[in-house]
Amino acid sequence: MANTQHDGVNVGAFLTNRARLKPNAEAWFDVSTDRHFSYAQFNERSNRTAHLLLDQGIKKGDRVALLAMNSAEFMESFFAIAKIGAVCVPLNWRLTPPELEFILKDSGSLVVIHSEEFLEQVQALQSLDAGKTDVKTWICIGNATPPSLSYERLQEAASPEEPDHAAFGDENLYIMYTSGTTGLPKGVVHTHNTAFWAVATMAATIDFYQTDSYLCCLPLFHVGALSPATANLYMGGRIVCPRAFDPGQVWDLIERNEIQTMLAVPAMLNVMSQMPQMKSVDTSNLRWCMSGAAPVPINLIKEYADRDVEIRQVYGLTETCGPACVTDSESSFTKAGSTGPAFYHTKVRVVRDDGSDVADGEVGEVIVSGQHIMKEYWNRPDATAETLKNGWLHTGDLATIDADGFVTIADRKKDMIISGGENIYPAEVENVILGHPKVADVGVIGRDSQKWGEVPMAIVVKGDDSLTEKELIDYCQGKLARFKQPKSAVFIDEIPRNPSGKILKRILRDQFPDPAPE
Repeated sequence: MANTQHDGVNVGAFLTNRARLKPNAEAWFDVSTDRHFSYAQFNERSNRTAHLLLDQGIKKGDRVALLAMNSAEFMESFFAIAKIGAVCVPLNWRLTPPELEFILKDSGSLVVIHSEEFLEQVQALQSLDAGKTDVKTWICIGNATPPSLSYERLQEAASPEEPDHAAFGDENLYIMYTSGTTGLPKGVVHTHNTAFWAVATMAATIDFYQTDSYLCCLPLFHVGALSPATANLYMGGRIVCPRAFDPGQVWDLIERNEIQTMLAVPAMLNVMSQMPQMKSVDTSNLRWCMSGAAPVPINLIKEYADRDVEIRQVYGLTETCGPACVTDSESSFTKAGSTGPAFYHTKVRVVRDDGSDVADGEVGEVIVSGQHIMKEYWNRPDATAETLKNGWLHTGDLATIDADGFVTIADRKKDMIISGGENIYPAEVENVILGHPKVADVGVIGRDSQKWGEVPMAIVVKGDDSLTEKELIDYCQGKLARFKQPKSAVFIDEIPRNPSGKILKRILRDQFPDPAPE
């Protein structure tokens, strides 16, 4: 075995060490392919992936992008990249080629590992002129089409030996892109240390056990899936991972695999509650389901409680590597609507504009501190300085906090829309719409949606009277991921703005308060 001794933390070693301690225990059940992997098998596969990347010339600090559905290959690649000291760039597979192009170029990714489902997007990226991205090598999981190389063939030919662990502590582990208020995504940089402390604060707060089976049904390109999956493998649990979310299948997986813990956003819980299986499956093993990205409606919490399923509200961000606040089993009802107090190794305050703590019930901005806070925004020192101040992450979220430290989110200072668990920043959508030659001005807000939580709505000032709602919505296709595209548009004479020119979104929300038609 290669020399892996070092004083600092390497996240790839989580898998190495667990394979040493529990080699025969099941680590991963890949639902779509019906494959089961022990920790020893999973670690060996990760080692082979590490060596195939080394064979392709990847060095410490190089960026490797992952464009893949939930799979063993995604997670083993994540650990492989960590082991050799490269930097993982998880890609949201719902994005369009132009959106992916920006992230690949901004991150400087040299290799893209992609699954065969995204061949069309990959071919569009491969056809770009030289210099549009820095990608040198494309590797396909599944049926590879040149110029993509076969992941399976390269992995089979690679060494199964443990590679030298090459990055530790405060060195970069991954860059996860989140939508920016300027319309361009920002790369949130996490290190081996910040990822470790995210795991540590989760393990100290939430009852994860080595005997648990955890259902991972959120996409692994999200911190809300990647961090809990990492934590469960660190703890020695078993992960049951379907390729994508299917509300009917989830109930079947819960029963057949005796699932103890899981995470689902409110939109997922809502559609799951409409499945007939909810009333018949055995959920006696399920201790809890965390839910974040948006407040969980109290009636939905009660509906699940009627089936003895405990919903725990969680609050976090990509910038916190996941954790910030969470409710426990007692407070999920006694303080329904709250997202709970801070995690164990986490500090949370709610402050006024001058930085002083708010009074009980007073609305202020949520700020978070802890060893799991991001290192920086990739190549964005100004944005980093604006967000990280004196050791505190300024979230831009508005909330109240009570005498017990329980936080209740009130609004989003940065006007972000959360649709089906996906973050949408209006500025990005507005920038695309402003490219339409018949648009003079636009503001985008979220409309309440029973199905998705919120959906984008465009409020437009016409530059040409012939512009129609359908024409505007059709224009956004192919330029924005489907979840970002406005589902409706209305026309007004003038967008309300403050003296500095910022759109007054609160006025727009007051003018158009009705929920979206379902």
